[in-house]
Amino acid sequence: LADWAELLIVAPAPANFIGKTASGICDDLLTTVFSASSCPVLIAPAMNSNMWDYPAVVKNVELLQSFGFYFIGPDSGDLACGWVGKGRMVEPAAILDGALKIFSIAGSLKGKKVVVTAGRTEEPIDAVRYISNRSSGKMGYAIAIEARAEGADVTLITGPTMLPEPRGINLVKVRTASQMAGAVKEHFAGCHLLLMSAAVADYTPANPEEGKGKKSDSDISIKLKPTEDILKSVGRLKNSQVVVGFALETDNAIANASRKIGGKNLDFVVLNNPNEKGAGFDTDTNRVDIIWPDGTINQLPLMPKRQLAIEILQRAIRLVRD
Repeated sequence: LADWAELLIVAPAPANFIGKTASGICDDLLTTVFSASSCPVLIAPAMNSNMWDYPAVVKNVELLQSFGFYFIGPDSGDLACGWVGKGRMVEPAAILDGALKIFSIAGSLKGKKVVVTAGRTEEPIDAVRYISNRSSGKMGYAIAIEARAEGADVTLITGPTMLPEPRGINLVKVRTASQMAGAVKEHFAGCHLLLMSAAVADYTPANPEEGKGKKSDSDISIKLKPTEDILKSVGRLKNSQVVVGFALETDNAIANASRKIGGKNLDFVVLNNPNEKGAGFDTDTNRVDIIWPDGTINQLPLMPKRQLAIEILQRAIRLVRD
């Protein structure tokens, strides 16, 4: 059953099923099939409104969404328990529409290989200390999940994050900028689309200590050297691949991001500004500008990163098809 299905739907899906699936519990046929399947999943929750708002249920839903599961509903109305509120399963016609929507987008990247980078890098100062940044990896993981939903063979090259591993995706874990560069170049030649959303360190300690550096009362200086510009490197290797870059800028943002398009041979660049409310590192939302080689700018409103991943990916898909 797990291998046969092209789409798994649970309707109605009670809090018990959602909790067991989020926890990896396989104690019946349904949860066993779900844990063994790699196809898209559509869940139509149905439960008491207080249960739907219960913190553990909220966390379980968020966790399953991070795995790439789709949710539809619940609606508000009369509930089986006699209450009136949010928790009613959506109508079967809405579930059918949701399934058709999944099938209508699934396959846009069928047969295509997509590489996504995510997270931060950690550049060691010594055996226990490192230089890094605050990237959570949420944007890159969301893009990888949506690319899988589009039917792509997805490789996610990720630096350290606190995010759960997404289903059905080839995960390559790295730590340093050098490791990230090696993994990207290894997978770039055979891919159709690269989305470079990782926050790679610009500098790394030139002479990291093998052991733990000892504390002293004296000032210390750490010599830094530039890391490899991964996008510039793959830009030189680019043939028919579509390459999407990401830029985080706080000053002269449009101008600085635009220069990266020609300098790194990008098809378009996604500009983030961490100073904008609800955008930047370690948030569930983001607001970006998409900048094209001809100077056109798509200013997208603040939205959840999962929705933003769809917006970015749909633009890239048009280029891959062309």
